[in-house]
Amino acid sequence: MKRRHRLRDNKQFQEVRRRGRSYSDRLLVLCALPNGLPESRFGFSVSRRIGKAVVRNKVKRRLREATRLRMDQIQPGWDIVFIARKPICQASYQEIDAACARLLRRASLLCDADGSTG
Repeated sequence: MKRRHRLRDNKQFQEVRRRGRSYSDRLLVLCALPNGLPESRFGFSVSRRIGKAVVRNKVKRRLREATRLRMDQIQPGWDIVFIARKPICQASYQEIDAACARLLRRASLLCDADGSTG
C-alpha cells in the first residue's frame, strides 16, 4: 500500500476514532471520516490483547491485503481505520476479507462496477 494511502500519526488515528462514524461486527470495527483529499487513507489497529507480535503482524498483513485488493472499489476522500477484535486471531483470511467487505458495504464506502455506491 502506497504511503499516500496510509494513516501514520497517532493523531490521525485518534481523529478518525473520535469524529468518525463507526461500524462493527464480530471480527472488526471500521471507523470512517471524510478527509477532503482525492484519495482514501487507511489505518490498521491491532492491540496487544490480540496476541504476540507475530500474531498481530499476521492480522495486519491480512487486513492490508483485503483492503489493497478493493482499493479501486473504495470511494475516494475518506480516512478509514480498521480495529481488530479478539476473535480475529482465529479467523481465516477469507473470513477477514468478507468482514472487511461487509463493513465497507455497510458504511456505503464501496462503489459498484458502474461507479455508484452501495
